[in-house]
Amino acid sequence: MRNPYEVLGVPRTATDQEVKTAYRELARKYHPDNYQNNPLADLAKEKMSEINAAYDEIVRERGENGGRSYQNGGYSGSGRFMEVRNMIAQGRIEDAHRTLDGVPVSARTAEWHFLRGVVLQRKGWLSDARLCYQQAVNMDPGNPEYRAALSSMGAGQVPWQDDSYGTGGAFCIPCTGCDVCTAALCANCMCNCCLGR
Repeated sequence: MRNPYEVLGVPRTATDQEVKTAYRELARKYHPDNYQNNPLADLAKEKMSEINAAYDEIVRERGENGGRSYQNGGYSGSGRFMEVRNMIAQGRIEDAHRTLDGVPVSARTAEWHFLRGVVLQRKGWLSDARLCYQQAVNMDPGNPEYRAALSSMGAGQVPWQDDSYGTGGAFCIPCTGCDVCTAALCANCMCNCCLGR
């Protein structure tokens, strides 16, 4: 692999924040979603994999040498989350979904919610994806990638409008059991029962 600092276009002396910023800019530029139905899609996937690998290498190196690591937002040094990013870049959405489901609730950071949003959006579960993006932004409001993802979703629909797949606990923001949710869920159950779904 090429020198990871060269891949990200930063010197070895770059601060953690400079590395993170360079990674985010490149990720925005080369993310495969930007190249759907484009002849450059395969090249973008390869470039994104190279960028992810370089970032992961820098994070690992800095974590082992002096305890410098990225936490609390952005692309954490978690190998599991980097693995999920690679799965998404390779189009392995179901694998990414299963991997995220295996993360304990106590380890579900802003990055987890963001990646889950990406997975759900790719599956067409737009309302749930928007909720996940919103939770990621709530947890890490300074992250431009999370904010961009949420903004790209627009106003979205309320969760029960596109629930033909059944949520199965897919929502990222836990339900509080408020009257609005309870009424909507009851109405949805009644419709499903009455319509024979």
